[in-house]
Amino acid sequence: MSLHAALEPTVEEAGLSRRLKDGTAAAHQRLDRSIMAGAPFADRARYGRFLAVQQAFHADIEALYADPDLGRLLPDLSARSRLAAIESDLADLGVETPASADGPAFPAGAPFDDAEALGWLYVAEGSNLGAAFLLKEAAKLGLSTEFGARHLAPAPDGRGLNWRVFAAALDAVPLDADGTTRAVAGAEAAFARVQALVRASFG
Repeated sequence: MSLHAALEPTVEEAGLSRRLKDGTAAAHQRLDRSIMAGAPFADRARYGRFLAVQQAFHADIEALYADPDLGRLLPDLSARSRLAAIESDLADLGVETPASADGPAFPAGAPFDDAEALGWLYVAEGSNLGAAFLLKEAAKLGLSTEFGARHLAPAPDGRGLNWRVFAAALDAVPLDADGTTRAVAGAEAAFARVQALVRASFG
């Protein structure tokens, strides 16, 4: 066994954030390939399609960011919502906010499974961790965190620390094995939702 392998946590020892990462690695890779195949930074028109994907996904989960029970589990959750920034980016580019045909995945006021919701939030927050690369590509189109790419801005405390705070809060949630399984299923559903949005937007 290598030293690296010896230091890896076992399944029993791994926190929820690690279980989510391992459980959705294949879905994450497929989505990354699909997004880049769509060439979302080739021009502003294609970037507008990318924004539409972002808007639809974040509209799906906006109610989760406002939920008080989830907010007790994940401190500063409400401040992490990026839907308003995405809609400002759409407005900057003169792109109308797309109308949803079927409503959000988590309608405001409707009951939901907390463990599943944690999986969806993991996907949303994880996407911001890698947004530094996307922001550099957006800059080539004349966009910035003040115009057109607001939602790609780093958190005031930096992307890395912002993610670690979120991951630590996830890991502190007292989920049993069944809850963990539901959380992973939620994350897989979130990746599948974005994958479907990318397919519809870029073909």
